[in-house]
Amino acid sequence: MPAAFKWRLRVRYSDTDISGRAHYSAMFRFMEAAEDEFLRSLGLPYAAVEKAKSVSFPRVHVEAQFVAPLRYDDVVDMEVTVERVGETAFTLYFDASKDGEAVARGRVTAVCVSVETDRPVLLPGELAEALRRAMGRED
Repeated sequence: MPAAFKWRLRVRYSDTDISGRAHYSAMFRFMEAAEDEFLRSLGLPYAAVEKAKSVSFPRVHVEAQFVAPLRYDDVVDMEVTVERVGETAFTLYFDASKDGEAVARGRVTAVCVSVETDRPVLLPGELAEALRRAMGRED
């Protein structure tokens, strides 16, 4: 199995709530930032793919399971793996940890949509291939 893409971030004060913990919505921003960096590492940042192919990638499913709290200034290691690549959508899995201990897990499923019709279309070939390679599949 291929190694997960790893990206590090720091919890900002603006990510926390009155309890001093990272607000639950911050994890979704962390996952999205890690997703962006993962695709950039494949040489296929969303902005370039969307512009070249006249598509967008709305999320159709997001989930997170919180295991331990994060606080201001904590360093978070995000691991991204490709869980599924379909004809029109893909799912990424996220593991977040602090000092080697799990703090959260999550999934994001994005569907490829034509900007003209707002209907699902096939994933661009180069993106689907890169995601399958990252997943450890070549088919």
